[in-house]
Amino acid sequence: MRTATAPPADTTPRTRTREVTRVLARWTVVTLAIWALARLTGADRIPFLAGLLVPVLAFTPYAAAFTAVPVIYALAARRWRMLGVTAVIAGAFAVAVAPRAIGDSGPAADGPSLRVLTANLRLGRADPHTLVGLVRRTGADVLSVQEFTDQAGAGLDRAGLARLLPYRVTMPMAGAQGSGLYARYPLRALPTFRVAEIGLAMPHAEMRLPGGRRVDLFGVHLARPMSPAGVGQWRRGLVLVPAAARRGVVRILAGDFNSTLDHAPLRGLLGEGYADAADRTGAGLIPTFRKAWWTPPITLDHILVDARCAVRRVAVYGLPRSDHRAVLAQVRLP
Repeated sequence: MRTATAPPADTTPRTRTREVTRVLARWTVVTLAIWALARLTGADRIPFLAGLLVPVLAFTPYAAAFTAVPVIYALAARRWRMLGVTAVIAGAFAVAVAPRAIGDSGPAADGPSLRVLTANLRLGRADPHTLVGLVRRTGADVLSVQEFTDQAGAGLDRAGLARLLPYRVTMPMAGAQGSGLYARYPLRALPTFRVAEIGLAMPHAEMRLPGGRRVDLFGVHLARPMSPAGVGQWRRGLVLVPAAARRGVVRILAGDFNSTLDHAPLRGLLGEGYADAADRTGAGLIPTFRKAWWTPPITLDHILVDARCAVRRVAVYGLPRSDHRAVLAQVRLP
């Protein structure tokens, strides 16, 4: 009697490697699909998901770039269904991310020009001479500083900031809580939030330009959303920041938002009558923050202007002894 035996399973290293690669590719596509869906639907607004999604979504531009890997694999392996799915995911990421690198013309504006500079001083340790040199070189009219201490203020004064921007509304505090506004033109302090409400100081002032034009300025510093308490303070800060005025006074927000344009609450604030200066000029993907050499840099520092303003230029500058880079926007008021 003849008996048939099944052929031995192919367990060669090459076959095992192919199988592992297929499994990894499938899970990569699933992960990217969930990521893209969370970004497009603004799932980080959901309270019980925010603690996980807010830190992750900050790296969305990197996920968008990584979609090239499964696309190349699907082409090489002739896995056409996977290629189709990955192409859809890549398209979703492109809708979310690509406009930041393109910019738009923005509205026509023929009012006064302002140069607004913002810088996080990293617990007051950033080099004051470099920052004052930036103010001088760029002709900045407004400087918003975060993590501003008494020692940082004294260092900026010794470096000559008072001669360039003689008016100030400052809230120096120990650690990361303090912030300040410096200006070329007179400032009048306005009511602002209690530090206990949002965890950090946010100075608010009215600047009077030559000719009597007024500009409303907020020095923004929002909590780091890296814990449930931090996420709560971060969300509260974004909710409390006022919408842009629909007429009359122009409002400008400048500082460390601890947010990227991939966070739904920040996009919600933009929908209240603001435009992100870097996004409008096609510089929205230039990173401004890097925690350590091994972490990818991300864009946390922003200058939000009244959507009626024209943005002529945005530039980003290194700042020694700070983990943030300074951001400058040249703005034309309506």
